[in-house]
Amino acid sequence: MPGASRFLADPYDFRPVTAGDLALLNSWIARPHVAEWWEEGFDIDDLRDPRVTHWLVTHNDQPFAFMQDYTPHGWEDHPFGYLPAGARGVDQFIGEAAMLGQGHGSGFIAQRVRALFAAGAPVVATDPHPDNARAIAAYRKAGFQVSGEDRDTQWGRIRPMLAYP
Repeated sequence: MPGASRFLADPYDFRPVTAGDLALLNSWIARPHVAEWWEEGFDIDDLRDPRVTHWLVTHNDQPFAFMQDYTPHGWEDHPFGYLPAGARGVDQFIGEAAMLGQGHGSGFIAQRVRALFAAGAPVVATDPHPDNARAIAAYRKAGFQVSGEDRDTQWGRIRPMLAYP
C-alpha cells in the first residue's frame, strides 16, 4: 500500500547529544516545568561519561526532549544495582512545554525502551520522584510497573519502576 510505511515508522528520532546541544538542554532545565524535577544542568564532562548515553529527542525534525539511558551497575549503591547484567536505566524530560500533555512522553519512552530491548537489555528501570504524577503516568503508559516502595537515595526520593520485554 503506497505510503503505509510512513505510518509504521517510529515517530521520534534520537541523536546523541553533542557539546553544541548543551545550551539548549540547560535552557530547558531552567524552565519551571523541568526545574521542578531536574536540578542539575549538563556540561561536557557529562557527555564523556561512559556509563550514560545522552539523547536529544526530535519529532518532525524539531528537538523537544532529552532522554538518557545508563548502566545501573556503574555506581556504588545504585538502587537498581541488583538488576541483571545488561539492564539499563532511563531518565527523561520534555523541554518544550507546548509538547506536554499530548502523549509524546510515553511515546518516545516506549520507542526508546523497545530499542533497548532489541539491543539485548533484559529489563529497563526508571526512578521518578513519587510526587511527579506526570512522569509516573507516562512511564506506566510506556509499560513500566512500580517495583517496590518509594525510598530515599543519594539522588533523592524515588519510586522504582521496571519494564520487561
